[in-house]
Amino acid sequence: MLVVAGYTHDIRDGRLDLESFLHTHRPQVILYDVAPPYQRNWDFLQHLRGTALRGYRFVLTTTNTAQVEALVHPRDEKIYEVVGKAEDLDAIVRATREALRARAVR
Repeated sequence: MLVVAGYTHDIRDGRLDLESFLHTHRPQVILYDVAPPYQRNWDFLQHLRGTALRGYRFVLTTTNTAQVEALVHPRDEKIYEVVGKAEDLDAIVRATREALRARAVR
């Protein structure tokens, strides 16, 4: 599994062309950190999911699990898991593996 990084502030500010990034790297799962301000970052994720990121599977990280889980629609099958600590690498790896397996069977 290859891991690459892109930053939402670079996408938002036009320093990273998301479509070129996706074409170059062809991610199978996207790890997205919903950081403060939560609503702004959530809205940006929703915007991206409606355009360039349509159909991708996500593992979300956040420092405020309750607030982010309240934003996630319960039947959103593309949001695989919300990990409460961005530094919890074991949970991130486990959730990403699960999302990869789930994607492979669909």
